[in-house]
Amino acid sequence: MTCNQMGGACEEKFQAETFEEMVDLSKKHGMEMFAKGDQPHLDAMHAMKKLMVSTDAMNEYFANKKREFEAIPEE
Repeated sequence: MTCNQMGGACEEKFQAETFEEMVDLSKKHGMEMFAKGDQPHLDAMHAMKKLMVSTDAMNEYFANKKREFEAIPEE
């Protein structure tokens, strides 16, 4: 999946065996972009923060992302 597919702001690709690994890779990338002050990624993080206000919305978001991940054919 790409950063953008995970809710980020670019097309950097991540590869992982599990969705949990994918989340970790996405978070690591997000922290790197945060440290660089990358505005598009900061905007994406701000949007994610809004989701985090509601546990139900956040759970639904991650459930949808997990379904997307699981639908990707293995290479």
